[in-house]
Amino acid sequence: MFVRTESISEFFRYYPIIVSLVTIHILLYLFFNIPIFPGNLLFELMAGINLNIAEGELWRFITPIFVHGSFPHMLFNSFSLVLFGPVLERQLGKGRFISLYLLSGILANVATFILKPFTYVHVGASGAIFGLFGFYIAMIAFRKNSLSRQDKDVILTITAIGFIMTFITANINVTAHIFGFIGGFLFGTMSLKK
Repeated sequence: MFVRTESISEFFRYYPIIVSLVTIHILLYLFFNIPIFPGNLLFELMAGINLNIAEGELWRFITPIFVHGSFPHMLFNSFSLVLFGPVLERQLGKGRFISLYLLSGILANVATFILKPFTYVHVGASGAIFGLFGFYIAMIAFRKNSLSRQDKDVILTITAIGFIMTFITANINVTAHIFGFIGGFLFGTMSLKK
């Protein structure tokens, strides 16, 4: 289920939302880091700066989902999306998948704004990625037959490792990971219990 067997052209055709999100991650990262572009100004406009949010810049609840602070940060989140997103994009459809992704990321950023100091600055898609994990956990809880035993084991293991790494790695927005996960779980609970 999580092993990709499609060709690149098939992947692009089957999962346009994931391809679009990863493309945005890569293009923004390049724009911010190639010296010929005035990327620092745009980065500052898109980052989740709590003080600016408090002053009314509400777009910062959304834009940090697409911005990453380093190449490994962007690569890891994009790889996670490519690995764990296709099943959900196929099952949920484009509209519901992007809703899950964005709502999880937004909830993660709102919680970060509420629970972190005004001086806190945050970027990254990890809250939205953890929302995918939350949805999978809802699938395990409420649609027991929708995943094989092996797939359940993979999801439970990856989610556990994700949370362990969240708490032992420096400079991680723990709040975003937790609330992104909660957002995905709640989205899954509402979707799957109908």
